[in-house]
Amino acid sequence: MKNIIFAGSTGSGKTTLCQKLHGQVIAYKKTQAVERFEQAIDTPGECIENRYLYKMLLVSSVDADVIGLVQDCTKEESYFPPAFATVFAKPVIGIVTKVELAQSREEVEQARAYLQAAGVEAIFEVSTIEDVGVEALQQYLEA
Repeated sequence: MKNIIFAGSTGSGKTTLCQKLHGQVIAYKKTQAVERFEQAIDTPGECIENRYLYKMLLVSSVDADVIGLVQDCTKEESYFPPAFATVFAKPVIGIVTKVELAQSREEVEQARAYLQAAGVEAIFEVSTIEDVGVEALQQYLEA
């Protein structure tokens, strides 16, 4: 499996996604520092919410094969600037999380639009709670 680093706002589902991909029990915890899983790197939401921490994200991404930008579809805003993916010299994918909580398809489409504007190569829609889209993401990482 490719190593992936997850970047996204606080509460977007990065840690839960790491737990799901590694077959761990899903348990909420606030990520305070960059955490290494077997095949994933989990970053605090502050790494994307505060531009002065972009360096921390860039340095941490050196150990990854692919970058995963995580966008919660229930949030009206995005912290990913346009063309953000271009700062990485690696493939960048988008992951729309919490699709089971979307009030409408428009919320998911807005999250996709944020990720497309950031410049991702592919987008996965997932629900770690209902196990939707996780298998497709795993297959991508195993290819």
